[in-house]
Amino acid sequence: MTLWEKFCAGALRLMGWTAVDDAVESDKCIILGVPHTSMWDFVVSYLYYRSKGEKAKCMIKKDFFFPPLGWLLRALGGIPVDRTSPTNMLRSVIAEMQKPGRFHLALAPEGTRKPVKNWKTGFHLIARSAGIPVYLGYFDWGTKRIGRGQKVELTDDARADMKRIQEIYESMHLVGKHPDKYITH
Repeated sequence: MTLWEKFCAGALRLMGWTAVDDAVESDKCIILGVPHTSMWDFVVSYLYYRSKGEKAKCMIKKDFFFPPLGWLLRALGGIPVDRTSPTNMLRSVIAEMQKPGRFHLALAPEGTRKPVKNWKTGFHLIARSAGIPVYLGYFDWGTKRIGRGQKVELTDDARADMKRIQEIYESMHLVGKHPDKYITH
């Protein structure tokens, strides 16, 4: 374990969190992060995954990438995205996934920290197009347990897969940092 991994593990423990799973072994994957109700979800997730010896990328609204914050976000794995052009955004992420090397992408299917009933399905398109697995990552502020979660097999039916994924998350009884911002279907 590197010094940085030890630091991240210690910081996570100091904050009262328990890491439940090891990192994903696959070279490429998408890890969902649910429930996403606070900017602190990013901090906790970063500490968790780095403490497991891995790096995950995450898509962040390009508006946040101004100096010096942009430099920090890139160093932490942030990828600036222009949400005004979802098609171009998805194409560029799929192209990155298809390049050689490891690429773990952490996404919040809710797409925002605000309460939403309909989650975004962009991760489904990325995973199916790139032929990579999806894991149902979670951070439960009620129990302060975090993990990469179970692997879920996707089909050609994004709507049915999303319904099944939301049902799995609902059965986990997760609590967001701001519980009123997490809506299960």
